[in-house]
This record gives sequence, C-alpha cells and structure tokens, in this order.
Amino acid sequence: MSDKATLEYNGRKYEFPVIKGSEDEFAIDIRSLRSSSGMITIDSGYKNTGSCESAITFLDGEKGMLRYRGYSIEDLAEKADFLEVAFLLIFGELPNEEQLDTFHNDIKAESHVDEEMKKILHGFPKSAHPMGVLSSLTSALIAFNPTSVNVKSEKEMYHAIIRILAKFPVLVAWCMRKKKGLPLDYGDDALGYVENLHKMMFKKPNKEYEKNKIVIDALDKLLILHADHEQNCSTSTVRIVGSSHAGLFVSLSAGISALWGPLHGGANQAVLEMLEAIAADGGDTKKYMAKAKDKNDPFRLMGFGHRVYKNFDPRAKIIKNAADEVLADLGIEDPILEVAKGLEKEALEDQYFVDRKLYPNVDFYSGIIYRALGIPTEMFTVMFAMGRLPGWIAQWREMRLNNEPIGRPRQVYVGETIRPFMPLDRR
Repeated sequence: MSDKATLEYNGRKYEFPVIKGSEDEFAIDIRSLRSSSGMITIDSGYKNTGSCESAITFLDGEKGMLRYRGYSIEDLAEKADFLEVAFLLIFGELPNEEQLDTFHNDIKAESHVDEEMKKILHGFPKSAHPMGVLSSLTSALIAFNPTSVNVKSEKEMYHAIIRILAKFPVLVAWCMRKKKGLPLDYGDDALGYVENLHKMMFKKPNKEYEKNKIVIDALDKLLILHADHEQNCSTSTVRIVGSSHAGLFVSLSAGISALWGPLHGGANQAVLEMLEAIAADGGDTKKYMAKAKDKNDPFRLMGFGHRVYKNFDPRAKIIKNAADEVLADLGIEDPILEVAKGLEKEALEDQYFVDRKLYPNVDFYSGIIYRALGIPTEMFTVMFAMGRLPGWIAQWREMRLNNEPIGRPRQVYVGETIRPFMPLDRR
C-alpha cells in the first residue's frame, strides 16, 4: 500500500503523505494542500476531518468499540473506579496503589473552594440552569487562581490538574443544592471521590449520610462511561480554546458551554423531557414509536442511535445493567421509567429500528438512573460534565504538551463580491 495519496485537479497532481494510526486508521495529511495547490477542503461538522493525533481514546463506531489508553471500556467499568480512570486518561497509565493514594490525598487537600465563590453562586436566581451556573463558576475559579500554568513544569501542571479535580465536584454539588434550596456542603475527606460527591449532593442538614453501595457503584460507572469520547464537540472546544494558550479553567468552562447543547450533553435531559411528555399523553409507547417512524411527523425519538456508533453503543450495554440494579434496589415505581422500559422493548424488537441500528444509547439509560437517584432533570448535563472532566483535562494537557498550533479553520466565502458604497441618502 502506498504511503502517499494523490489529488488530481485541472490537469495537475498533488501528493500528500498518509498517516497510519495504531489501530490501522488511515488519514491523508493535507497540511500542505493550500500552499501547494491554492485550494482548501470543506467539511461541515468536521465529520471526515482529523484535527489532531491523540493517544487518549480510541473508538470504532462500526464495531461498537471504545477504549481509554488501550483499555476496553467494559474492563474499566467493571474493574476500576472513576479516580483510577481519571489518572489513566490524564497521565497515560493506571496508577499503582501508592500513586492512587497520593493522587486522592492531593485532591482532598485542595477540595476547599474560596468562600467568596458563594457570593457568585448566590448572585444567580434559583431559576438559573445549573449548566450556566457551572460554566460561570468554573470560569470564576480563574479569579482565585490567577497565575497562568507553565505547561513545561510538570509540578505546575500537576497542581493545576489537582485543583480542578478537587474543586469541580464541590461546584457540581453546589449547583444542585442551590437548585433544591439546600445549604452548601463541603463533604468528607474520609470518603472516596465519588462517594463524597454523592454526599455533597444529597446530605440533608438534619440527617446522617447513608451510603448505598449499588447507588455509588452505578454513579461510578456513569462517570467512567462519560469520562472521554474522542474529538466530540465539547472536547474539540476545550482543545481549540486551549490552543490559544488560554488556561485550563477557562478552556474547561468553554467545554461545559459546548456540552450544554441538546445535541450533545443535553441529550439525556431531552430524553427525560420526552418521556415525561409521552407519560402525560397516556404513556402509549406503540403510538410514539409509530410517530418516530413517520417521516412526516415532527416527533423525534431521543436517546436512540448515535452519530458515531453504527452498532450498539458499548456504554449503553454496561449502564443498562446498572440501571436495572438501581431500580430493583431502590424499589422505584415511576410511570416515567415504565415508559422508558416500554420504548426500549419496542425498539429492540421492532424490525424498523433493528435494521437501522437505532438502539438505546448511553443518554437514554443515564437519564433513567439519574432520575431514579433523585437528581433533577436540569442537573443531568452537569453530571455528564462531572464525568467528562478528566477527559477534557487529558485532551487539554496533550494538546499543550504537543505544542499544537492555534486552531484556525478556513472557509469558502459565498457572499457578495466587491460593490461600491452607497451614501445613506441614496439607499
């Protein structure tokens, strides 16, 4: 196989090198295209454009495969906890026991958030969407940590990473507690990372915190499954903002804003809103599956299929089992969840959906679990951001250490050509 690709246009040929990835992916390196030919490529949505070479996450949508740093998502979800996966994504290897203890202790030492941050939080009305609040609070951390990170210093880079991993769960919990009118909580250093997040979110001021292992394990799995997903919209945003040498916190804040959209992280919220609408209309799942198949019907079935996965989403297989365990353990009877089960059954048995590989995805099941845990619908995307945090950090760190150039896409101009200026009285 040739390691060159040839483009022929208008009687001239141009050669470009072909890059081969470690999983036998091939890419044509067109970095010299404009200088050699005067042309550019156009690829709306960047569906066929690689923006970088990355060693963090591999996914194969056709085979339904997802790996972090070479480890299958199935193994990590079953055998690792979220903090181990965070360390793996950011630093490249799973930690040994001593490294993990140090990592966790360093995080606990930085888990306080400046009290003045509460003033910023209290400035938002209770009606504010938690994602807008989280993005603002993450950006505001810069004011309390104004020194820019020297990316050439491993010590400074590590300290910046520890600070955000420590403070972000506090901000996540505060967003929910403000929404629910609960006093703000700082958690407990004696607890594990995910367990402490759960406590900060749910502890009532007049009750002792009670740990539920099935709930914590399900939350742990959810965070792991969302930890990274290659060059998606929010991750690409973090990288392109960081490429201007913007700091870690502000780059993460931009990623949170990108994640907020209903076509990205907001999809799990959209799933629950759809389920609520179906339940309010009587809960007839067959009716809504027929509407989804009708091309002339504006109804859109949320939580099924995936832009990248052309097979079953591997994360959905894992989280489906966790959802079943949580619902059984908590003994929840919820009409919304009954609608979800009905849609799932219909989709897995209906030939229309099977032929088109429109299977329930991770957003479908994660929304069900979050609802069962008592997390408000508006907080679903915030929980997604909590899970995606280590992936964003890893991607930002890789981009800066590789000294990637500032992101600057080209365009094909299709507007007016030059025309004379007309004075105001002649228009």
